Amino acid sequence: MILPRYHIAASSIRGAGKGLFLDETVAAGRVITAPDRIDQTFRLADIAASPELGAQLHASARWFEDRYTLSPDWPDECYLNHSFSPNGLWHLGFVFALAELPPGTEVTVDYRHLLAPGQAEDFVDSATGGIISGLSWAESLASSTQALARLLDSTPTADRDV
Repeated sequence: MILPRYHIAASSIRGAGKGLFLDETVAAGRVITAPDRIDQTFRLADIAASPELGAQLHASARWFEDRYTLSPDWPDECYLNHSFSPNGLWHLGFVFALAELPPGTEVTVDYRHLLAPGQAEDFVDSATGGIISGLSWAESLASSTQALARLLDSTPTADRDV
């Protein structure tokens, strides 16, 4: 579920296709997207062992440990594009604004948190040319937890209250 008002349009990132753009200001530390309607997760080994599931690996996202969802129907959350300098923090399926994001901002996340460990995207980071390769679960959880703690420590309490 995407919480702020938004629209899908041509991405400002070279080669990315479409992107998700905000239609309202989102304060630093606020949730942009939250998990919903997740009725099934798959172990990576099960995806790899099934030709039907394996064909959907490009539409997968890691939620926790070795559990992935498949979204072949391409919901709007799938239009969050990759950046090594994202403005959204992926943490356990939630995306938090890393700074105040004004209307018109294209929301980006670091895909290394969504990929299987060592799984490389078939494209590179558009700004750096770097390979986008999945982090281990421990690396992903540790780095996103630390980033979220820093973000919340630096965000005034009033901005986090709903």
